[in-house]
Amino acid sequence: MNVVLWIAQVLLALAFFGAGYDQAVLYDDAKRRMAWVAALTHRQAVVIGTLEILGAVGLIVPALIGVMPWLTAVAALALALLMALVAVFHIRRHEIPQLAFSGFFGIVAALVAVGRFFVAPF
Repeated sequence: MNVVLWIAQVLLALAFFGAGYDQAVLYDDAKRRMAWVAALTHRQAVVIGTLEILGAVGLIVPALIGVMPWLTAVAALALALLMALVAVFHIRRHEIPQLAFSGFFGIVAALVAVGRFFVAPF
């Protein structure tokens, strides 16, 4: 189970880091490519993107270096909660494809959180 959780953590970290970087650093480009980003102010996009980047780092670094590895589970839980809020945003905007992505990543993050809190903690 530990290997499965590590694979999920790495894949989630890559996805969240990429999405966060896109929103926080490449806001203008992301705004042109994705209509929902245009619905956010620049500050909102930077905050959400920064949270996603920090969550991505939190999924890997604490467990990898062995310093406060419980933060990995906390990061996964925080990302799951963030995705729940993002899902509400997409529901209000009737954006079903984006809702599916947010829901998928939120569920995977929640499973990693449960796995790291209870099934295979560090």
